[in-house]
Parts: sequence; C-alpha cells; structure tokens
Amino acid sequence: MKPDGFDLDDAVAILERTPACLSALLSGLPEKWARATEGEGRWSPYDVIGHLIHGERTDWIPRVRHIIAGNTRPFEPFDRTAQFTESQGKSLRELLATFAELRAENLLALAALDLTERDLTRRGLHPELGEVSLGQLLATWVAHDLDHVTQVARTIAKAYAEATGPWKVYLSILGDRR
Repeated sequence: MKPDGFDLDDAVAILERTPACLSALLSGLPEKWARATEGEGRWSPYDVIGHLIHGERTDWIPRVRHIIAGNTRPFEPFDRTAQFTESQGKSLRELLATFAELRAENLLALAALDLTERDLTRRGLHPELGEVSLGQLLATWVAHDLDHVTQVARTIAKAYAEATGPWKVYLSILGDRR
C-alpha cells in the first residue's frame, strides 16, 4: 500500500465488486424492501442504485478524463438527486443491470488510461472542495461505493428495527447514522 493509503489495483478490486454485491442483496426482493427508507427525505435502495448510475454517467470517469486532459476549469457540478427523475418508470432489476453495465464500461475506460503513480498526483478543481488529486478522486469513488452499500444494508435492516425487540440495543446498524 502507498504512503497515502491508496492503491489503484486495490481500488479496482472494490469497484468491480460493487454491482454484484448490490445485486446479490437486492435482486428479487419484494418491492417493500427496494422502496424502504430510514424516514422522510431519506433514500431507498432503489434511489441509491439510481444515484450510483448517475455517478457512473456523469461523475467518476468524466472527472478522471478532465484531470488527465489538464483542464483548469472546475468539474461540472454533480446533481446528487438526478435519480429521482432519471429512474422514473424503471424497475429495480433494470437499474441493477444498468449499473453493472456502466460500471464494467467505466472500469475498462479506467484501465485503458494506463495510469501511473505520477498521474495519481495530477490535480483537478472541484467546484466546492477546491483542488483535488486524481488519486483522491479514485479513493473517493471506492469510499462512495462502500458508503452506499452500507446505506442500503442499514435501510433494509431498519425495516425490522422494532421487530427485533430487546435485541435492538445490540445492533449498531439500527442506530441513527448521524
């Protein structure tokens, strides 16, 4: 592992598994699980998959290319709620398949760039956070995936929070996120 903790091969190992992980967790579940939320204004697993699809289309690889091209203008802002319109009328099964397809394409695109350690230090300009490195962007892609895998599992678990009775005190997944 590198001094900053980031290793591209290790990152790809997680990124390539996320679609299968979410598909294994969600495929074939009753609609009540796919549409469950942690409360008003919170995202369902269905919403999360739509969000991940939007990121595959407009965030990760476009920003990688932006940095590699040496663009000095800020990245295009990311619409964190685009899934609410883009996913309308689509089944969870369709969204999971789309996510898997887009992720595979993006990982092929990433591999084709044949990034070096020096490339990972190249800089881009985030519209809110300021200067960021390519390595930081890629590490964030991994952490973002894992954050949403956790969110999906937590949301599903909370549907049974009351049903667990007194065991609830032992289940950290049932606690509030923040």
